[in-house]
Amino acid sequence: MPSVIDLFCGIGGLTHGFVKEGFDVIAGIDVDASCKYAYEENNKAEFILEDVHEFTAEDVNALYPKDDLKILVGCAPCQPFSRYTNRKTEDKKWQLVGAFAKLISEAQPDIVSMENVPELAKHSVFQDFLHTLDTLGYKKSWSLVECVDYGIPQTRTRLVLFASKLGPIEIIKPTHSRSKWRTVRQVIRNLEPLSAGEFSKKDPIHCASALTELNMRRIMATPEGGSWKDWDEELILDCHKKETGKSYPSVYGRMKWDDPAPTMTTQCNGLGNGRYGHPEQNRAISLREAALIQTFPKSYRFIEPGKKVVIKHLARHIGNAVPVRLGQIIAKSIKKHLETYNGML
Repeated sequence: MPSVIDLFCGIGGLTHGFVKEGFDVIAGIDVDASCKYAYEENNKAEFILEDVHEFTAEDVNALYPKDDLKILVGCAPCQPFSRYTNRKTEDKKWQLVGAFAKLISEAQPDIVSMENVPELAKHSVFQDFLHTLDTLGYKKSWSLVECVDYGIPQTRTRLVLFASKLGPIEIIKPTHSRSKWRTVRQVIRNLEPLSAGEFSKKDPIHCASALTELNMRRIMATPEGGSWKDWDEELILDCHKKETGKSYPSVYGRMKWDDPAPTMTTQCNGLGNGRYGHPEQNRAISLREAALIQTFPKSYRFIEPGKKVVIKHLARHIGNAVPVRLGQIIAKSIKKHLETYNGML
């Protein structure tokens, strides 16, 4: 099986998708040392603590076995491009897509895949990335992927790019029609009930953030699928009473049992950060529920034994991750490509 290196690997969502499809993932590279345990424990691949800006083609190519087909994948941190932020281009993270392109140009892997937010396509750095691939002779494609169409239980849209020196490469066709979309109920209904601020005694990451007395009153006033627009006047925040506040209809919202969840973010544990209220229990979703919505298997180990669960930190890890199922879809697409053009599998 060809060898894979995962740039900006985090805790291994993209890597784990490739592992589940039988690929040999050699290593993941990331600047966040706190991701090391989860990445290595679940994927049996090396975690390399390194800034991609400092990683060279020699470093990359030294990791691949000699004469093996080389696959380089990654999801450059997307906060600079997200519609939820307004950071300036001077932010160093804007440069990470360029650093990815530089590594491709110098290391010349056989196959490349990049996953990111749709807003990336509107920026010149993406056009520069595509130009680099053209200059190097890669056959490329990119598309905006609706995760619900591939069995991921959240309304998450992602830009997925492929490039190959072997020939044209495309993402596989959707696997789930609208009537087969996976829902919140299907994913989290069997978990034990929790109160706000409670930690399960059976599962350390099935834990929910505490709520203030006021926020408890707010969620109790919110019906399934509802939001702050359903509250009495006395509960509504001053900022939401302004004209500008009307553009945030989903904050302090509850999910719907029979719909997909909203996009998981690094703040998916917080009631006021989106529609992250449990459909019926008076709390925001737990870390376990967020991980399952991100399609991490229940067996995935996030916390080193004996270490305390810090909700804020683990929410960031889970929210930043590529959904494992999307990693599988990307891996399946590459596997199909190899069967067509390389006859290796």
